[in-house]
Amino acid sequence: MSEITADTQAKHYTFIKNIVASKTVYSLKNDEGFATAYSNEYEHEDGEPVEIICFWSDAKSATACAKDSWDGFTLAELTLEDFIENWCAGMYEDELLVGSEFDTNMLGQEIEPLEVILQILNESDKTGVALEFQQYESADELREIVKELIGGF
Repeated sequence: MSEITADTQAKHYTFIKNIVASKTVYSLKNDEGFATAYSNEYEHEDGEPVEIICFWSDAKSATACAKDSWDGFTLAELTLEDFIENWCAGMYEDELLVGSEFDTNMLGQEIEPLEVILQILNESDKTGVALEFQQYESADELREIVKELIGGF
């Protein structure tokens, strides 16, 4: 495992802990949409890199990345439940990846949205943080649906 990979994985674990504790996720947006990048690790069957939407656990880290190709982007604050139900679920359907805690060099964790949902649910269970969903009866129901989807690959 490279040092960069170990660092990005550690940052991702911190990302999960922080967004569960604060119940808030940050991104960057402009008039055309949200901050995206292309994967260095994953590609579609046609050889094109998979698109990533980037998220952070704190406003300062997100706004620090509002430069270069993201110059002019502004901070967007999402509730944790919205991030899970609408963003991660939608990104799964659109075959996009979650990018967590990207730094100013555009390095961060690239991960499947369903994996992120499971990590959030597990951290929520571990820390006793209650999640209130609009589209699911409970975290357990959502967990079972996600596990079925993951198992279907």
